[in-house]
Amino acid sequence: MQNPFGNNNNNGQNPFNLNNLPLPPNYAKIVNDQGDIRISKVGVSWTTLWFGPFPALFRGDYYNFILMIVLDIDYALVAMFFGLNWLLDFPWPSLAFALLYNMMYFKHLFKRGYRPADQRSKQLLINARYWKEK
Repeated sequence: MQNPFGNNNNNGQNPFNLNNLPLPPNYAKIVNDQGDIRISKVGVSWTTLWFGPFPALFRGDYYNFILMIVLDIDYALVAMFFGLNWLLDFPWPSLAFALLYNMMYFKHLFKRGYRPADQRSKQLLINARYWKEK
């Protein structure tokens, strides 16, 4: 299988080897001690902008899913309590979470013992300020 992204990430090895996936330039691969691999985008989460907390649910990220639901409900209740219904015309919490969710997802996984799987992912996470060199 030829690497469609042109970032020389497949080294001519077996294309079905999960340790050797061709990744787009803005995706990072992280792994834990048990060998579980997570691949996710670094930067703005467009799916969170359009679908709210559901991308977190589909990733199995229940911590951030519940956080988004609670903050969305709080935002709506405060807006309705103070009579600021015009704030509900645009999904402001989804916009804020779109900018922050991928960082929140990575940082939550780092607390659970995940680390960058390769040097390219590590450099990408350091440049995006998701990972601090220790």
